Amino acid sequence: MNIFDEPGQAHVANGRRTDEKKARASAGISIVSLLGAGAVAGVLAAALALPAVGGTGAAILTASDGLNLKAADLKEPPLAEKTTVLDARGNQIAQFYEEYREVVPLDKVADVMQKAIVAIEDYRFYEHGPIDLEGTARALAKNVTSGGVSQGGSSITQQYVKQVVLNTAVTKEDKNAALAPSYARKLNELRYAMAVEQKYSKDQILEKYLNIAYFGAGANGVQAAAKRFFGVNASELNLSQAATLAGAVQMPNSTDPEAGRKAQKQLLKRRNVVLDRMAELKKITPEEAKAAKAKKLGYVGTPLPGGCGASPYPYFCMYVRNEILNNPRFGKTEKARTRFLNRGGLTIKTTIDPKMQAAAERAIRKRVHASDNAVASEALVQPGTGMIKAMAASRKFGTNERRHEMSFNVVADKAHGGGIGFQAGSTFKTFTLITALKKGMRITDGFNVGSGYRASGYSAFKNCKGENVGAPEHTVTNDEGGGGFKSLQTGTWGSVNTFFMTLEQRVGLCDTVQTAKSLGIKRSDGTPLQEFETFTLGINEMDPVTVATAYAAIGARGKYCAPMAISQITDRNGKVTDYQPQCREALDPEVADATADILSGVFTKGTMRGVGGIGRPAAGKTGTTDDQATAWFAGFTPDLAGAVSIGDPRGSTAHKLNGVTIGGTYYGSVFGATIPGPIWKDTMMSALRGIKATPFEPINKSRFGGGGGGGGGVIGGEHGDRAGRDKVVTVTPGDQ
Repeated sequence: MNIFDEPGQAHVANGRRTDEKKARASAGISIVSLLGAGAVAGVLAAALALPAVGGTGAAILTASDGLNLKAADLKEPPLAEKTTVLDARGNQIAQFYEEYREVVPLDKVADVMQKAIVAIEDYRFYEHGPIDLEGTARALAKNVTSGGVSQGGSSITQQYVKQVVLNTAVTKEDKNAALAPSYARKLNELRYAMAVEQKYSKDQILEKYLNIAYFGAGANGVQAAAKRFFGVNASELNLSQAATLAGAVQMPNSTDPEAGRKAQKQLLKRRNVVLDRMAELKKITPEEAKAAKAKKLGYVGTPLPGGCGASPYPYFCMYVRNEILNNPRFGKTEKARTRFLNRGGLTIKTTIDPKMQAAAERAIRKRVHASDNAVASEALVQPGTGMIKAMAASRKFGTNERRHEMSFNVVADKAHGGGIGFQAGSTFKTFTLITALKKGMRITDGFNVGSGYRASGYSAFKNCKGENVGAPEHTVTNDEGGGGFKSLQTGTWGSVNTFFMTLEQRVGLCDTVQTAKSLGIKRSDGTPLQEFETFTLGINEMDPVTVATAYAAIGARGKYCAPMAISQITDRNGKVTDYQPQCREALDPEVADATADILSGVFTKGTMRGVGGIGRPAAGKTGTTDDQATAWFAGFTPDLAGAVSIGDPRGSTAHKLNGVTIGGTYYGSVFGATIPGPIWKDTMMSALRGIKATPFEPINKSRFGGGGGGGGGVIGGEHGDRAGRDKVVTVTPGDQ
């Protein structure tokens, strides 16, 4: 019986105790009481009676110094574990981690791995208490010859303690102290080890050690190491593989197989040392050792998982990551939120739908190449929930500029990893249309406009601060459609600039801005919206997620729901937190119905008539900025909304979409219906395939006049009741 064993304890064949959870360092049965304070102090003092490391003085510890060997409680914060991100169907799409680790129970670790690590690191682990006097004696002999603390004789328990202290360290100074070759550190480790052995069984300690140990190649814990080194689970390790990992823990940096052939040779050498030791201890036969030593190293270098660059949906991944890092609900500070994400061992279920994502990617790939200077991006959002169902772009995510990769989130705003965005163009006319309907205009009401518009004076437009922002020196002309009498319907279908400038003047710039804000509109770069007279023409830079979410609110009959990417988080302990849509009524449902009715005609009588509808009720609006700097299409059904943008990230003003080749096709000019509209159409038809079509609510004819939207985007489905209804109206700012 070992001197640290408790009386009457039996041993099983593999050396493990039948009652390992007995305390070895309790107040009643401490290491001191078992061995005697004098004996322990004598051995330890002898082991530590060496010149102070790094000094020349005689800093000597002796038994008379009164070693305090009382157990000290070790704070064991949860290990840093990887966070797994899932799509809406439960498939893994990304991982985040500060340390690549997967914690597994001991019964999920191959028995041969357990034997290998014990054999090489602490072969008497199941026989001694928190300190192994034989190991300490060996360390003493080594230290005497080396003149310092070059060998600690640490047990597995002490090594676990050291790793916990190191992992708990936050500052560089704390980390250095956790590794310092000092007597004070060794004594503290012994005190902590006594408490650990009091608290846990040997099997529990071994499990904790195997999960905290660093094996090299970026792998923390035996499960991560097994996957990284050999592409298998820890439960599937064979003898050669187990010996390799057991050999790596002593010098994980110098035996890191990623460091090259020299390190791999060193690792192979260490593996064979472990095999010889296992044979010497009769854990394996000499024949088994010989056969295992004959095998090649077998390192496969499975790529480290995680990070958005490795995700099949990198732009959505960036959105999720930034949603965590920017949201106070996940931590009071950004540092706390980062630790929550990278160390929390979370399982994050998201809203992205693989089918809809694939539909968006196919539609973009069909018309825009990754090598093109122009970049197309698209977001799909579910009306009534705000759930983001897809985020796609024509370029791959990455930092290689020669391959035209993008390292920022072109589909989202700056707060979610995006850039400055692109001017949204005529998609903003919808907010002026909504404002007119809110103020009581009927869908056939209108007025005469010319081919050019010039404000009557600086006071013709006032921003929300009451400042005059009219520009009487500037003339707005029409890109699409001409002058004459235009109603809310025909002016929208033709996207007539002069009509919407006049309409915005009549309903009020600030009221139009407030309508847009109520639908979640904000600039992509996070700065305040620019409130100038050309607001309705889409001078503000936007991102597809924001625009799609605004249009989704119309499809949801005025119910605005903030963009939502995360639906559920399960923490490391299995606690599940469900996240609900954050919604509010932004529009009168009947106003939303009338808006949808007018916008549905864009497919049959307006700027999208050459592209056509999607075979089910749908509504939308093209958007083209001045001189075709950027182009958009935003549209919706009651079931799904989407927004598509295209522009040149080198600078859309300097690099306009005129005389360009995109997707292998030459375009003299790119408009909203040229590329974005067809992308949207193809996406929606594929994404909604198999989903029963939901009709729009009929327009309230007594309030807004007869329907005439054109059958909700279905060609040939025009509704009548328009004859003789057009009339000229005047609406002044503030009228209801």
